[in-house]
Amino acid sequence: MSQPATIELSRESPKEASAPVIAQHAATLKALPFCDTRDFDDAARGFLGTIENAKIVSPQGRVVWSLEPYGFLSAEAAPPTVDPSLWRQSRLNMHHGLFEVVSGVYQVRGLDIANMTLIEGDSGVIVVDTLTSIEGARAAMELYFQHRGKRPVAAVIFTHTHTDHWGGARGVLDDATPSGGNVPIIAPNLFMEHAVSENIIAGPAMLRRAQYQFGPFLAKGVRGQVDCGLGKTMAAGAVALVRPTDLIMATGDRRTIDGVEFEFQMAPNSEAPAEMHFFIPRYKLLNLAENCTHNFHNLLPFRGADVRDALAWSKYLGEALQMWGGKADAMCGQHHWPVWGQERIDTMIRQQRDLYKFAHDQTIRLMNHGLTAAEIAETIRLPASLEGAWHGRGYYGHIRHNVKAIYQKYLGWYDANPVNLDPLPPVESGKKYVEYMGGADAVLARAREDFAKGEFRFVAQAVSHLVFADPDNQAARALLADTFEQLGYASESSTWRNAYLFGAQELRQSMPKTPPRAAMPLETLAALRTEQLWDVLGVRLNGPKAEGKRVVLNWHFTDTKESFILHLENCALTYVAGGQAADADASFTLPRGVLDEVIAKLTTFPEAVGSGKIEVSGNPVRFGELMMLMDEFPRMFEIVEPKRTMAS
Repeated sequence: MSQPATIELSRESPKEASAPVIAQHAATLKALPFCDTRDFDDAARGFLGTIENAKIVSPQGRVVWSLEPYGFLSAEAAPPTVDPSLWRQSRLNMHHGLFEVVSGVYQVRGLDIANMTLIEGDSGVIVVDTLTSIEGARAAMELYFQHRGKRPVAAVIFTHTHTDHWGGARGVLDDATPSGGNVPIIAPNLFMEHAVSENIIAGPAMLRRAQYQFGPFLAKGVRGQVDCGLGKTMAAGAVALVRPTDLIMATGDRRTIDGVEFEFQMAPNSEAPAEMHFFIPRYKLLNLAENCTHNFHNLLPFRGADVRDALAWSKYLGEALQMWGGKADAMCGQHHWPVWGQERIDTMIRQQRDLYKFAHDQTIRLMNHGLTAAEIAETIRLPASLEGAWHGRGYYGHIRHNVKAIYQKYLGWYDANPVNLDPLPPVESGKKYVEYMGGADAVLARAREDFAKGEFRFVAQAVSHLVFADPDNQAARALLADTFEQLGYASESSTWRNAYLFGAQELRQSMPKTPPRAAMPLETLAALRTEQLWDVLGVRLNGPKAEGKRVVLNWHFTDTKESFILHLENCALTYVAGGQAADADASFTLPRGVLDEVIAKLTTFPEAVGSGKIEVSGNPVRFGELMMLMDEFPRMFEIVEPKRTMAS
């Protein structure tokens, strides 16, 4: 459906917190142990130096990271528009620079949402996780060299598959290594498969949804974005994937790197589909990657992902405790600050282990009593021992949405009530709800009364129906924006806050203007298996446009020695590896790298054919006909209001 062009959006500034929100914050101040300030001591411990405001600029002059906009967090007391617990976490995440964990082990924190850990060997340094961007990694290495002296990179370790832990590898390898190569790159088994596929197939939708999770288009400030729970925000800059040279295959695997022994533990399908932990006896150092951080993590990010396995997550932490409990003097992760002392380390691991186990078991218990996901979220309460542990608070994940992820993992989206089996979509149901409630004026009158009473959750539900029924109704948009805003101010979870506040901003100002979607980087394309490329192409096929069409294409790649039959029939694009069809419409012989260049828009298919890079037999026009059936996905689409154009 199309939104009327006559709509005039509000440019209203964010408002102040309401009395019900302020009262909730006052209760939080009484309920939680704010007198416990050990985290502040730990976050500052071992500080050696930093970059002013943690500001990192690309060679082209673009600021890819800076904490300067977060200067407002210098105030100790939380403002009325931020949950006091989230304010505390946001201030802790402001510590930045190079820190000594133990003599010989250092971390760069606050120059990215993630950490870089640097472990000194006999002659060089082992780099654990390389941050998001090449520029950030380069700045982190320079900061380390400034305080510890220039030394070669002996190895790089990727703890898991998320981009903020490997995207900056070129900034470590290209500049920090005198030889420029031959550096071992160690990662968990199946790293490449998951690193390149996790965000590719559903990437366009994930990137748009991530704007609600991280709030990059929100202003930084007490009425805007203050944190992401795991760190401040996502870094900008150049990203490149580097293929590992050595895979850790099993728990108990060991490697001696530059004289330093590492003991590894596998933790697949926990925070990432491929993830691992390690212990270093020389330094009595334990690193649990992203599975034991200073917040309750996400079991299903708002951006979207496969649901994470809370039960497996808990078991990995239990196994880590069994393997290394009582052995570590320091524990550092790839987000947040370290913990020191065997008793504190073991206590934190036990509590984190039990946090995920409690969420899992109690969700399943209530599920088996017949409660739905929403009912479980409304019912479940953490035990006092976990409720009062700062590292168990829901700054990134949250018990109320994590239990819904667990429910989804076991039972899926359907709650078995037939009313929810095939409901009307938002626009159609919105119109009927508004009609049933007596029209727009009646809805707004009742909603304003409930807003004044602080019943924001239901006001959001009710007024959202009106916005979808009539997106031109300025009063409805304004009230829903105000309601989202108060829900954001009340949220302890940074991701909830960002989602609510960004929803409010889009209702008032519409979607941000962004440049067109860039082509996939050549280096990322090179990392994809050819089967993955065909899968990406398959989800772009517009089924209705392909009705009644049949195309058969042979492909042979001279460098990889692969052959494929690409087959369009029944409005589905399929492929067969290792064969060539006798009845193909056309056959193409080329290096796989040439296909990558075409997809990256560095050349066109006709140009590559004309220059002799692609040999063709049959009718090459058939490939062009196939590509005419492909959708180009928009970078932006409406979320809190009806779609202006509906895909078919």
